[in-house]
Amino acid sequence: MAKRIDVSGLTAYYGNHKAIEDISMTVEPRSVTAFIGPSGCGKSTFLRTLNRMHEVTSGGWVEGKVLLDDEDLYAPDVDPVSVRRTVGMVFQRPNPFPTMSIYENVVAGPRLNGTRRKGELDEIVESSLRGANLWTEVKDRLHRPGSGLSGGQQQRLCIARAIAVEPQVLLMDEPCSALDPISTLAIEDLISTLKERFTIVIVTHNMQQAARVSDRTAFFNLSAVGQPGTLVEIDDTERIFSNPSVRATEDYISGRFG
Repeated sequence: MAKRIDVSGLTAYYGNHKAIEDISMTVEPRSVTAFIGPSGCGKSTFLRTLNRMHEVTSGGWVEGKVLLDDEDLYAPDVDPVSVRRTVGMVFQRPNPFPTMSIYENVVAGPRLNGTRRKGELDEIVESSLRGANLWTEVKDRLHRPGSGLSGGQQQRLCIARAIAVEPQVLLMDEPCSALDPISTLAIEDLISTLKERFTIVIVTHNMQQAARVSDRTAFFNLSAVGQPGTLVEIDDTERIFSNPSVRATEDYISGRFG
């Protein structure tokens, strides 16, 4: 079941360096929220705080709250591994496990979670690959290496791998930046389908992509080089692209800076 994200007063650090400061927003369930803004403004850092991947980075820590429905993801008794199971992530470059088959890539997570029966794993593989709109392309070569697929297929395999553990939220960090236009269109179509089941947050540098796939758009910026990134505004995507509240948002979208 897709969940709502409520972030309040979130500041993220790398050691003593403040990367993003005092960010608050709500992400509604079964929606797509896009993060846009110039390079280095903290979009990906903020995305990684939503499933505690930021802590994996050396010196990474946060202040503030991230609530998934009413559960504080940073509460002392919350296991970061369980958070990452609930809040899945797809990275910028397709990263299937190189020595594993397509089948083994998809079942890696369910096996870690204790699923062992072959029949059950077979069902997870088919449903996940169908969910990633990849089943018909790979059903006859499930036991061949995932690394043998095209770039676009590899990224959809990574999406299948992410949804195989049935997360409630799916984070995507520039999932199309390494893909050709046809593969990009396939991923965008897939995002539109997946939002019926998941809460989706996507970082993108592609303004047209943000306008096409998202329901709401958040614009991030930084006041000066070396200063922490901040959330400038978040609103319905149509409003952000047609009549933003802040001049800096309009300047960025229109290409006057960034």
